[in-house]
Amino acid sequence: MSAVAVTVSACPITADVPEAAPPSPESLAYSFTLPAGPMSSGVARAAARVALRAHELEDMTDAAVQVVAELVACACRFTPDAEVYVSLRFRDGALRVILYDGHPRHSHPRLVAACDARRRAALRVLGCVVRVCEGEWGFGEAREPGGGTRMWAVLPRVGVAGGWVG
Repeated sequence: MSAVAVTVSACPITADVPEAAPPSPESLAYSFTLPAGPMSSGVARAAARVALRAHELEDMTDAAVQVVAELVACACRFTPDAEVYVSLRFRDGALRVILYDGHPRHSHPRLVAACDARRRAALRVLGCVVRVCEGEWGFGEAREPGGGTRMWAVLPRVGVAGGWVG
């Protein structure tokens, strides 16, 4: 009599995986943490480019990648922490880019004004891109635990299509 070995697996293996349709623009929702260093802007640009193309938002890619790069570069310049956090979301016809860095808000009004002026100057290019795309941007105190600074930009898809030249 011969013994027959039977293999049982709790994880089924599917041989045929149907090809999925590309994800819709409205399902774009990505967040990632990057080291606060000189290479992070390039990594963020590449990640944003891939995500936007995967969600059929190619028409927004150039402007959005520029916005992501500017926000990441600024955050890496200002944060005392080792990391920055990036969030990309597409809702209601607009791309929302949010970036958190660990730079706390100052308590003295003159320091707040000076620091805000430096950050605003560092985001000059971002401001130009967002204005051309008929969007909005800003920064302020992060409401998340641990504090820091929250920077954001909103790019309406229709504004990018109408104004961005690249």
